[in-house]
Amino acid sequence: MLNFIIKTNDLFTKLSILSQAAKYDKICTGTGKEFKTDKSFLNGIYYTYLSNGKCMPLLKILYTNICKNDCKYCYNRRANDIKRTIFSPEEIAKLSVELYKKGYIKGLFLSSGIYHSSDDTMELMIKAIEILRKIYDFKGYIHLKILPGTSEELIKKAVILANRVSCNIELPTQKSLKFLAPEKDKNELIKTLALIKKAKLEIEKPVSSSTQLIIGATPDNDKTILNLAKSLYKNKLVKRIYYSAYIPVNNDPELPKIDKSPYRREHRLYQADWLIRFYGFSLDEIFSDKENLDLEIDPKLKWALSHPEFFPVDLAKSDYWELIRVPGIGIKTAKKIIEIRKTSEINEGVLKKLGIPLKKAMYFIIIKGKPLKRPSSFKINQLTFNFSSEKKSVQLF
Repeated sequence: MLNFIIKTNDLFTKLSILSQAAKYDKICTGTGKEFKTDKSFLNGIYYTYLSNGKCMPLLKILYTNICKNDCKYCYNRRANDIKRTIFSPEEIAKLSVELYKKGYIKGLFLSSGIYHSSDDTMELMIKAIEILRKIYDFKGYIHLKILPGTSEELIKKAVILANRVSCNIELPTQKSLKFLAPEKDKNELIKTLALIKKAKLEIEKPVSSSTQLIIGATPDNDKTILNLAKSLYKNKLVKRIYYSAYIPVNNDPELPKIDKSPYRREHRLYQADWLIRFYGFSLDEIFSDKENLDLEIDPKLKWALSHPEFFPVDLAKSDYWELIRVPGIGIKTAKKIIEIRKTSEINEGVLKKLGIPLKKAMYFIIIKGKPLKRPSSFKINQLTFNFSSEKKSVQLF
């Protein structure tokens, strides 16, 4: 289809186009929600959540939405008849500094379509960041997207300049990539992540790296998705993976026809990812009977209901790894329980102060051999119905 390029020197016209083009990448926000402000012209300001839980507004834009690729799920695909434009490095630097000084943003998330080639585009993006850092002495947060196939030299420059870098794999298998993103290659994407890891080690800078996987655009099951995630974590190619529910923005016969984006599935994948990374769960434990996660019950509770032989767990003496298997007890809470019982007794009052959801946890715990007060007659396998309804479901994290 015919695309037309908007040739203008008006920054806010470009901002309007290139912030819209960036909105579907969830890797910097985790929410997809725009930052609420009383300035209506401030397109492209989004929340990002840091590892400490703090929320920070970022300017989230593309360098350009001109792209040589034709990924069928992408709003900026080559075939789409949309307005196209491109920033200059100086424009990005100027815009970012002005918004930063006015207090509207705390940093910049910069991605791009592939203009001519990955290296050509990355050189322009890096130049923008160099102007920010070296000319404007910009101290704000910068998340820079590394384009697939970028050269090692440019990746190293990006890692030096940014606080965080990422490269999106998007789909978990080569078959799926070739079907919906024919110009992309899984091996090249993994190689790009490996070069990011190498650059981080060489310059000894604690730069975070991440990737994104689209959920529901292809028939790939949850076990396949999490198997890739496990491999990426094991090889330390990323610190975090973002799971993004497929949003139908294009009309293409190869794309699935859905009424609703699979946000519940996205949420379950985040929970299972957390269990693998921090709770010591294996893939076989999470997927004991099916290759997709249960949408009605969170994966930790599902495991607990399937393994009554493991319970009850005695909070007065069980070790850390046993405690975090209890539905309703997380990592921080388990550590607090262990600290508290060094000097005092654990009782129901203590558990309530710790914020443990006893309506959920009481079926799986005892204290010094004694159960908490609960219904006089129950069986663990009868709890499934109580926890599975959407209205009564309780969150794991």
